[in-house]
Amino acid sequence: MLTFGGCDPEPARPAAPAETAFAEARVRMVREQIAARGVTDGRVLAAMARVPRHEFVPAGQRNEAYEDWPLPIGHGQTISQPYIVAFMTAALAPKPGDRVLEIGTGSGYQAAVLSGLVAEVFTLEIVPPLARRAEADLQRLGYGNVRVRAGDGYLGWPEAAPFDAIIVTCAPDQVPQTLVDQLKVGGRMIIPVGRALGAQELYLLRKRPAGLETQAVLPVRFVPMVPGRPS
Repeated sequence: MLTFGGCDPEPARPAAPAETAFAEARVRMVREQIAARGVTDGRVLAAMARVPRHEFVPAGQRNEAYEDWPLPIGHGQTISQPYIVAFMTAALAPKPGDRVLEIGTGSGYQAAVLSGLVAEVFTLEIVPPLARRAEADLQRLGYGNVRVRAGDGYLGWPEAAPFDAIIVTCAPDQVPQTLVDQLKVGGRMIIPVGRALGAQELYLLRKRPAGLETQAVLPVRFVPMVPGRPS
């Protein structure tokens, strides 16, 4: 038996029944809702299996945390369904050294998924109470490479730019040029575009020296991207 400092290591404490159930639900979520629908990136699947989505939803809805639908988080906002989070993350092709900007922090769940896949995450939320709650939850859960700010997503985070990748989790009518300007040449952006809760399309953009490549990848429905500074 291995010993440390002359003493046997303490045996691992068994997980609480609720945490065990949540962990099993995450495994089923990844297998049945995400991998079965074509997301094959191993790093993304591992991140989705690791991040406790139930910690980012209201307490009264934790029994639905691993179902494949969005859930309300207050202030007219939602946490996206797990499949969409996984699909967008995989489409962004995050690399370990990347610095990523997220527009639309919401609950903080998408930022938590990205946290283990990239070097730094900068995330903006227009609703100050949501930004404060997400920041507290991310800190409590140990996602130390995520920086949260309450601010206007249309303005981006200019002092931290340029970014290797940008992910937008709310839908503008058109791609904001400010965000394109804050993307590195060679960088990627995943963004839903379209009118509020109407016909929207998820686009994958690649910034090339000669211009922007645009690819429509999935019809979606997101809450609208709201302009204006928070009060």
